[in-house]
Amino acid sequence: MKTSSRRKFLKKAGLVSAGLFSTNELLSNTHQKVHILQRKYQSENLETIRYGLIGAGGMGLSNIRNALRHNNTQLTAVCDLYEGRLKAIKRDFGSSVFLTKKHEELLNRDDVDIVIIATSDHWHMQIGIDALKAGKHVYCEKPVVHSIKEGNKLIDVWNKSGKKFMVGSQGMSSPGNEKAKELLAKGAIGELNYAEAIYARSSSSGAWQYRIPKDGNQSTVDWERYISNTTKRAFDPLRFFRWRNYVDYGTGMSGDLFVHLFTSLHFVVDSLGPDSISSLGGLRYWKDGREVPDVMLGIFNYPDTQQHPGFNLSLYCNFVDPTTENNILRLVGSKGAMDVGWETVRLKQHKGVVESITPEERKKMKLMGYSTPRKKMLPPKESLFKVDNDYKGVLYDHHGALIYAIKTDSQVVQDPIFGFRAAAPALLCNESYHSKKMIQWDPKNLKVL
Repeated sequence: MKTSSRRKFLKKAGLVSAGLFSTNELLSNTHQKVHILQRKYQSENLETIRYGLIGAGGMGLSNIRNALRHNNTQLTAVCDLYEGRLKAIKRDFGSSVFLTKKHEELLNRDDVDIVIIATSDHWHMQIGIDALKAGKHVYCEKPVVHSIKEGNKLIDVWNKSGKKFMVGSQGMSSPGNEKAKELLAKGAIGELNYAEAIYARSSSSGAWQYRIPKDGNQSTVDWERYISNTTKRAFDPLRFFRWRNYVDYGTGMSGDLFVHLFTSLHFVVDSLGPDSISSLGGLRYWKDGREVPDVMLGIFNYPDTQQHPGFNLSLYCNFVDPTTENNILRLVGSKGAMDVGWETVRLKQHKGVVESITPEERKKMKLMGYSTPRKKMLPPKESLFKVDNDYKGVLYDHHGALIYAIKTDSQVVQDPIFGFRAAAPALLCNESYHSKKMIQWDPKNLKVL
């Protein structure tokens, strides 16, 4: 087909992206078409934005490095409770960066415009509130809060602050999610009735057995500050460096991983969240003293709303599974299904059943007393959407979205309300797991019933 004719066909079929992406057909065969998602980056070359980083571990460093890939950005201050990380910042970013173990000292500085919060979960709300009150914009890692009771407190302060607050589920800015949202709205899979998602891991680092530094001891870690808002106990390097394993500081599999899946689902479907939440699981393999399971399954009911029909969701997370493809959200509808990743979307549309013989042949066989052959199932029509080779990554995009919102005074793509609506059902999975009960949640008014 000529390029113009092919594009007209794709447009008529509802397969050409709009807005941030364009779609080019790469190749096609009998059953599959492959399309390239191309990001149109927007650049606002205004005055320099200065960052303060609170929590300089693996995720904190990944965040700041991606933020600094954007034009006119600068790291001016870093806070961490472990001296080893502060020394690494000085080595890698220069001696001009202000270093401290007290986040209040960082927030008091005039040379910080945006604060990245990449601490353990139990500090997210308090540092977020302190940053907003100090007049800073905020990028806070997910989950935005450590417990349900913290959500509305943070939202109230944010509403009064006049500042931008972005929650760090980077899939929110992904090409895959945006394409899936577009396809669903155009009816590509018909009416949604079911969704499922999987997170699978099998490595020690994937199961949060992070490396303990040789000098990670009470003389290099401000342990008293770390536990000052939770249970008082003697210094334990595991609780500091492997904090995701303990309920005082982390939120388990659901708070670390389910929240990503809720974020993507709610964005694609335009949903406020489920009204019924239940989960089961157990500690099956990583029996290292952790307080949270390494296998968890969640079942959720999404009620019928103006935005979407009622549907059910199942989530599965397993840290002892080396065989399952990681991080896939699958949406099933009356006419097909989509496998949604951050950088790909695989669309399968049902083509139905066809006769293997003509109607005339069938009539003759029936008159002669022969049984007619079985009908033939057709393979689904399949389309694959994926990013182009020079795509810069979802974390780069997510920080770019916050920078753009600040410089244009527009809304961020994931504010504290959206972030809490994604975090709440994840946190309630933990409550259901420990209580062995189904939890009723009001996603509109953000409260447990």
